[in-house]
Amino acid sequence: MEGKVKGQQPLLTPYKMGKFHLSHRVVLAPLTRQRSWNNVPQPHAILYYSQRATKGGLLITEATGVSDTAQGYAHTPGIWTKEQVEAWKPIVDAVHAKGSVFICQLWHVGRVSNRGFQPNGQAPISSTDKALTPQIRSNGFDVAEFSAPRRLRTDEIPQVVNDFRLAARNAMEAGFDGVEIHGAHGYLPDQFMKDQVNDRTDKYGGSLENRCRFPLELVEAVVNEIGADKVGIRLSPFGHHGQAGDSNPAGLGLYMVESLNKYSLLYCHMIEPRIRAAGELCECPHSLAPIRKAFNGTFIAAGGYVQEDGNNAVAEDRADLVAFGRWFLANPDLPKRFAVNAPLNKYNRETFYSPELVIGYTDYPFLEDVSYEP
Repeated sequence: MEGKVKGQQPLLTPYKMGKFHLSHRVVLAPLTRQRSWNNVPQPHAILYYSQRATKGGLLITEATGVSDTAQGYAHTPGIWTKEQVEAWKPIVDAVHAKGSVFICQLWHVGRVSNRGFQPNGQAPISSTDKALTPQIRSNGFDVAEFSAPRRLRTDEIPQVVNDFRLAARNAMEAGFDGVEIHGAHGYLPDQFMKDQVNDRTDKYGGSLENRCRFPLELVEAVVNEIGADKVGIRLSPFGHHGQAGDSNPAGLGLYMVESLNKYSLLYCHMIEPRIRAAGELCECPHSLAPIRKAFNGTFIAAGGYVQEDGNNAVAEDRADLVAFGRWFLANPDLPKRFAVNAPLNKYNRETFYSPELVIGYTDYPFLEDVSYEP
């Protein structure tokens, strides 16, 4: 394993990801925080992201909308307007000033939306016209209502692909080091890939190859726009988020990574099979190992990881990098805490998505702020 030093935690060893020299393998996972008023990133995000930045670290932004039809949640950021691009710039600059690599996650929710989030109150777009049933929000009590989506016509799909391409160009303009296409968690690309959702009869539906056509067109367009060395993708073939499951998730995951190999992407970011839906850990017979083995490139694993199994995943070559969400949210100095085996701050789920600009956002204490005896 590259850079491994005897006795050193595998998560804290260096790694070369494409042209980027990472000093450790603890990645900030993309985390929706819903604090971007009118879909414009706000100055308070400068502190939030820079707190979690380290020299040679890798940070991935919260999911960031590619167009005005991409929205499905209040106060999530976008990157389709000049105002949004300008608002991201000081955030990116602050992360770079700390020496971190910063990736922008590009997002389209598809049918995980309602008319209230859509331009002119129109129906959300999707691969299908099948509606989602109401769901309890991630905070555990709010109920999300979804409008019946409108099935995209075959001739409309290139426009959505173009939205991702332009968003990637905008991310470069904002100063990001690259982009991650959000192909996971029941959002638009997943709505094409998963056979429980995709009921199309055109070239984007039916066979596995057809269902994967749209996400692969996204990859190709973004790669052609900004270069493969700046493009990653996130996938959750085993997930059931947004009522998007598949009858053969292992086959789907393998087909996707084998198809992605020809592009020589910066990385593939994959959700562990044990995560079926948000916050739902399950016993699962499946493993990412065959998919990891089939992918030629940097492999990031995510989903329910803690320090011990993150170290094991790297030591056993099941992943090159490990993304941490809730624990990195609550511990802005997570790599340092891992290094000295310090106790971790507990996260407060009630403030994950609240509009508070400090509480539950930038007020989690650093190690030097708490009394700690190693």
